[in-house]
Amino acid sequence: MSDHDDRLRYRLFTGPDDAEFCRRVSEALAQGYRLHGSPAITFDGQRVVVAQAVVLDDAGDARVIPI
Repeated sequence: MSDHDDRLRYRLFTGPDDAEFCRRVSEALAQGYRLHGSPAITFDGQRVVVAQAVVLDDAGDARVIPI
């Protein structure tokens, strides 16, 4: 099984707005994902929290998890 076999067609990254969050999204982009929509940003009373959806256009090798 290759690394590409574990890719989901849709992913949502969430977390504090920091370098680690940016690294995680950047890694997904390097793996062939593209940004889907704008990021969502909120403040939880202590820190800025962000969310960013990414999608994989080539669904042929994406894993499907039944609900």
